[in-house]
Amino acid sequence: MNTQVQSPQPSPPPVQAGLVRPMLVVFITLSLITGLLYPGVITAISKAVFPHQAAGSLIEKDGKVIGSELIGQPFSDPKYFWGRLSATAPMPYNPAASAGSNLGPTNPALTDAARARIDALHAADPGNQARVPVDLVTASGSGLDPQISPAAAEYQAARVARTRGIPIEQVKQLIAASTEAPLLSVLGDPGVNVLKLNLALDGIAPKQ
Repeated sequence: MNTQVQSPQPSPPPVQAGLVRPMLVVFITLSLITGLLYPGVITAISKAVFPHQAAGSLIEKDGKVIGSELIGQPFSDPKYFWGRLSATAPMPYNPAASAGSNLGPTNPALTDAARARIDALHAADPGNQARVPVDLVTASGSGLDPQISPAAAEYQAARVARTRGIPIEQVKQLIAASTEAPLLSVLGDPGVNVLKLNLALDGIAPKQ
């Protein structure tokens, strides 16, 4: 019976002492460039060229920051437009826990959440028999979407106008003025920023 004896694998050569210093120099240099210099330069350029966006696209009212153009907020008062549902935890629109619900289309919890929102919309506007736009009863993948579709805003126009005591035509004009076109006119769909639209509403005095 023949047995084959495997020869031992040669061990890698030890790092020569003369290479340690160049390796450390390269490591430290690249760390400074990619970890400090590059981010610092890009941040400075962003603040100079796009100061509003670099600061978080913040929205101010009376000198106080009340939100961001990029992060939605929950609204449930009938006099305001409502945004999309949010599945973030432990509270809706939590930017520190951006996530979708991860519920499949056959999951009863998804159906229950949509049904609860439909019931709330009907309770706030019993006379509205129009079909509820899908983005009003579903959460976005991030849970932070600040926009709704123009159709979702139009669906709520009569309720908002009636609650505030202003003409519905005026509300629809605000919706049209607040509708943002797709990026480069081709990427995405038109959207209405809910917080900005509600702020515009607060600037309208009710009719006497």
